[in-house]
Amino acid sequence: MDITRRNLFKMAGVAAVGAAIGQFNVAEALSTTKNDEGEISMASIHIAAKVGEVAERVLLPGDPVRAKIIAENFLEDIHQYTAIRNIFGFTGKYKGERVSIQATGMGIPSISIYLHELIEVFGAKKLIRVGTCGGMNENIRLRDVLIAQGSSTDSSIVNQVFGGAVNFSLLADFELLSKAVSVAKNLDLPVKVGNVICTDLFYNDYDDPNGTFGDGKNTFNDKLRRYGILAVEMESAALYLHAAAANVQALAIFTVSDDLLRKEHCTPEERQSTFNDMIKIALETIIQ
Repeated sequence: MDITRRNLFKMAGVAAVGAAIGQFNVAEALSTTKNDEGEISMASIHIAAKVGEVAERVLLPGDPVRAKIIAENFLEDIHQYTAIRNIFGFTGKYKGERVSIQATGMGIPSISIYLHELIEVFGAKKLIRVGTCGGMNENIRLRDVLIAQGSSTDSSIVNQVFGGAVNFSLLADFELLSKAVSVAKNLDLPVKVGNVICTDLFYNDYDDPNGTFGDGKNTFNDKLRRYGILAVEMESAALYLHAAAANVQALAIFTVSDDLLRKEHCTPEERQSTFNDMIKIALETIIQ
């Protein structure tokens, strides 16, 4: 390989910051990563796949173990193409169509790196996030399936792109959204569609009346509920921003793993190995 260890670390550091706002061209930076025969041996920094090993249709769980479970239980002819940092990626076939399952880790910075490489290097065209969320609305219960029509966020990623000139709306692709709703109806699986809040911090004080943006009586989460926010999670804003920038299709589907109002929670084992309704909806949607 022509890439030195020093240059690889340098590019990785730049990618971690620049990938989120599209200022780092991974494909161009790695264009010299070739073996003696001139073949590209590793097309991107964080995904150990050759171009062509990743399908145009990609499901995006955060948890690597969930990615493995999805691939092994729903796909045929599975091929694992990456395990860098123990973030697994698989390609297989679902009802005869090629689909990849790529874990992304947690949070906007992590998923942004994988999104950039999947889209810019490997040519992903349809991306559906399948993950967990915290329900924060009276009508949302544990294990409900939610589809994020829009993603509000406390992250600065929109400002990094638009410089504060525009509060850009982070929206799902309407075609994927409408197909997912139709698929759920055909499968007789109830779903709820609406807005979610995508946060930078997992442990914040938004549920404290004296916390950030609280007024001493009401919490910031109370305000978000009044404005119709269904749930909280940590990746959808990045997904919708990257998809908009690249003109590809994206959708986020969640299973409620925590009920913030009733203080109910799924076990860690349930988070990894259940939630099959969400996966069925996502797979049936992405192959259409």
